[in-house]
Amino acid sequence: MTSKTEDFELITPDLGDTDKIELVRWNFQLGDQINEGEEVCELVTDKASFPMESPINGILARIDRTKGSIIKKGEILGMIRRNVSE
Repeated sequence: MTSKTEDFELITPDLGDTDKIELVRWNFQLGDQINEGEEVCELVTDKASFPMESPINGILARIDRTKGSIIKKGEILGMIRRNVSE
């Protein structure tokens, strides 16, 4: 049995009619194990706070935006990598 990895990019979702989305917190550090459904980071608009949950189990392999960054819909925040058995 061979093991390979699969990468999943964390992309800023559409949070409605807003010009400003701020990344206010990462809840994990590079290399940390993340389980599906755990809150990876928190995004805030002028109207509300939005937790971003992990869609998969994996390792936080990359952080592209730092705390305090102002981001737009569709921008990549980071990447989760998981091992997949073949």
